[in-house]
Amino acid sequence: MDTAVTSTGTEGKIWGGGNEPLKASYGKMMMWFFILSDALTFSGFLAAYGFSRFKFIDSWPIADEVFNHFPFLHGVDAPMYYVALMTFILIFSSVTMVLAVDAGHHMKKNKVIIYMFLTIIGGLIFVGSQAWEWKNFIKGEYGAVETKGGQILQFVDKDGHRVALHDVAVTMNGTREQHMEKNGIWYDSEKALPTYTIEEIRAGFAKNNDLLVRTQVLTETGEKTVLSREESLRRLNTDAIGIVEGANLVHNEYGTPLFANFFFFITGFHGFHVFSGVIINIIIFINVILGTYERRKNYEMVEKVGLYWHFVDLVWVFVFTFFYLV
Repeated sequence: MDTAVTSTGTEGKIWGGGNEPLKASYGKMMMWFFILSDALTFSGFLAAYGFSRFKFIDSWPIADEVFNHFPFLHGVDAPMYYVALMTFILIFSSVTMVLAVDAGHHMKKNKVIIYMFLTIIGGLIFVGSQAWEWKNFIKGEYGAVETKGGQILQFVDKDGHRVALHDVAVTMNGTREQHMEKNGIWYDSEKALPTYTIEEIRAGFAKNNDLLVRTQVLTETGEKTVLSREESLRRLNTDAIGIVEGANLVHNEYGTPLFANFFFFITGFHGFHVFSGVIINIIIFINVILGTYERRKNYEMVEKVGLYWHFVDLVWVFVFTFFYLV
């Protein structure tokens, strides 16, 4: 039995999509959807970082001591200077992207080329700077000693200044053999020999009465706890089991390895976004030079990639705040 369909006369008035829903093109709407989903992803990562830091609030690494390098100024204590410069460069690239979008609205091809070129240069400098930061973080500067419980012991002089392992250790005769899987527990092989042995560190520390041990535990004033000479000798002789130089996913000379895990993952994830944005900007930049958007009579593609670039800049503001400022 056929069912009759009654016409209400309103079918033609129901919104059926179209080229510009909510007065925005399909491409811009999809970019906003992507930005929203990506913002939720970064929010989850930063929330996890915040909870982890709160759990280990009394032993979390101090950012001013970790990120204190500056290119071509070896040995100069410049806490956060280079990270601040990186942030300024990325924000400035966002300004040039705004100018490129505005020039596109006015159909000024040459200005779009200039401002997009500056944006690409800024992005490349930022990615290169982040790679340089990673190199220094992985390599380390002073080195430290790791205890049985996974704690980090650093060395300072009586004035509280950091002392590197090479200034503590004394050379001892003997042949050092790299620990291999066949020599012990199968999953505990040693990838590379450390520069010094724990015995060389102990011997050097015992000979220098001006050295003290600093733990990763923070005092009420936010400074790391410095042990007395007697307690330093005891901790070094009874608890220390190995040498840590730099940081990786397992060991971290600056403090808890969890800090390094979050640093590599979150800054790496953001760096991947910046690098992807640079590649996309280069593609759009080439199309601008070829006159593709001039022939289309609009530069909406520049505006869409601009939305992505501003989002990447905004995310870095939060990453910078969480990792470096707070």
